[in-house]
Amino acid sequence: MLNHYETVFITTPVLSDSQVKEAVDKFKAVITENGGNIEYEEAWGLRKLAYPIQKKTTGFYHLLQFDGEGSLVDKLETAYRRDEKVIRFLTFKLDKYAYEYALKRRAKNQVKQEEK
Repeated sequence: MLNHYETVFITTPVLSDSQVKEAVDKFKAVITENGGNIEYEEAWGLRKLAYPIQKKTTGFYHLLQFDGEGSLVDKLETAYRRDEKVIRFLTFKLDKYAYEYALKRRAKNQVKQEEK
């Protein structure tokens, strides 16, 4: 059985839009090439960091929700560590309650998108 995961990563604020998209595509490829299935993604854009990281006070936040084996997370996090564009990342396994909440939040966001 596949597990549900959610990962958020922050890239440096000095990147262009195309460089951010390139980084996101690279991590999505790591997930899909290792048997994962991306269920949802959300770009939160440029946000202020809670505290400076590598002398930077802002970063581009991106969220990915995916299904996969546990070994996939190790490969993904290794890719994050090797990429100098990523200043922080967090990946965690969603239990059934967190997964239900993620689905509700996703549905709410889709309604907001349709209203625009």
